[in-house]
Amino acid sequence: MAQKVITIYTDDLTGEETSEAATHTLSLDGVTYEIDLGPDSYDQLLEAVAPFTKAGRKKGKGRKPRSASASSEDTAAIRAWAKQAGYEVNDRGRVPADIREAYAKAH
Repeated sequence: MAQKVITIYTDDLTGEETSEAATHTLSLDGVTYEIDLGPDSYDQLLEAVAPFTKAGRKKGKGRKPRSASASSEDTAAIRAWAKQAGYEVNDRGRVPADIREAYAKAH
């Protein structure tokens, strides 16, 4: 029996399909949110919160958003670990959140 799995990534803001969607995390008043956004929607988010982040104080490590190429090493390590641990993970595209969480717990 053959099985073909098709994963479709969508931008949570626009609902449009995009292979460039990435998961972003934001926190406000102690509530953390995750949203999957394509590059245009992410730029829109950054533009919308820019006045507040410029006026606010950073807390914690205060990492800057990473581009896809900057996080490719992390993603490659997660994929390699996931395959070794028996997870099914695509060679391209976004790594599912449950796999990222399992990786974080293991490390």
